[in-house]
Amino acid sequence: QVQLVESGGGLVQAGDSLRLSCAASGRSFSNYGVGWFRQAPGKEREFVSAISWSGTLYEDSVKGRFTISRDNAKNTVYLQMNSLKPEDTAVYYCAAVLRVLSKGAYGSSRSYNYWGQGTQVTVSS
Repeated sequence: QVQLVESGGGLVQAGDSLRLSCAASGRSFSNYGVGWFRQAPGKEREFVSAISWSGTLYEDSVKGRFTISRDNAKNTVYLQMNSLKPEDTAVYYCAAVLRVLSKGAYGSSRSYNYWGQGTQVTVSS
């Protein structure tokens, strides 16, 4: 069992940056694949980025702007978000899975067993 807690969200202006953190407790996080998803009001939850044994994965709209990384010593995964746009406004969730998956599977919310409570990111124009 692993518990996930996101932090780092907030209200920023377009073009600004934020760094989200996903801190894990319960057991070593280093063997988990971790994904970031987001959900805007009235929309489906969508994939943003993932990091796993197979490397990193990004949704097309965030490529070149967002960077996912992890610090295993701190049991934390980060999502650095630069050049934020109003359309990035959403609740951001991190999720984790211990099973080894194919790279593409990390882009599906159904692949993950553990979820955090989410952190709000609001980007004003």
